[in-house]
Amino acid sequence: MSEPDADPPSEYLPRMTGEADPARLDLVTKRLRAASHGELSPRRAAMKELADATRLLVDRLVATDAPDDVIAAATKEVQSAAARFEGHQQATLYGFSEMATAGGRPDPLYDHSPLIGIANPLAPPMDIREVDGVIVANAVFGQAYEGPPGCVHGGYVAAAFDELLGAAQALSGAPGMTGTLSIRYESPTPLNVALRYEGRLTGVERRKIFTEGTCFAGDRITATAKGIFISMQPGQFLDLLAEREARQEEQR
Repeated sequence: MSEPDADPPSEYLPRMTGEADPARLDLVTKRLRAASHGELSPRRAAMKELADATRLLVDRLVATDAPDDVIAAATKEVQSAAARFEGHQQATLYGFSEMATAGGRPDPLYDHSPLIGIANPLAPPMDIREVDGVIVANAVFGQAYEGPPGCVHGGYVAAAFDELLGAAQALSGAPGMTGTLSIRYESPTPLNVALRYEGRLTGVERRKIFTEGTCFAGDRITATAKGIFISMQPGQFLDLLAEREARQEEQR
């Protein structure tokens, strides 16, 4: 993302945790509260159940030794299920991990995130929350995420860090978008094992927001990360939304 020349007004510049305006901090950390899910409405519960079933299908499909007739029958069933959604437009939800904080909907938009979305079958999903100023996330990556034998693909490890640190930088009260993300792979990250991610806001320099994170498999560190996020100017996120809406309208 190119950085505009002019700085935003000082009230929009990020602050360290404890220095940010409480009202603004409450607004931009909605994602953390939404990600805890709480009691699901009937529709959200149904969407989660469908996504869970799709995740199970994907997990069992990867490298299956099922015979051809089973594959052929499953293909027809999946095609039939997909046809049920034909004619139903996709809602104009947005999925910016770092900036998905706007909007007046009572149900969380984050259900559709590719990392934490309970209604998105692409997501593991990660659960994510704040614990005493530390962002903690848990996830189990199944067979579909394999890179090296028995290990999570490094790209998915990095994507999880982007989500984690995107939440950590929101604690500045004026979050932005990823500028740089540096990953150090310390040891193999195992598949089908509970992983714990921890992320922290470590510094602020004008519009630059500095974060660090660690991934654990048990007590073993599998990867570490450092991220720099760039705080967005007022109205810039709304411009991105408008562009997205226009693209979707052209595709209809």
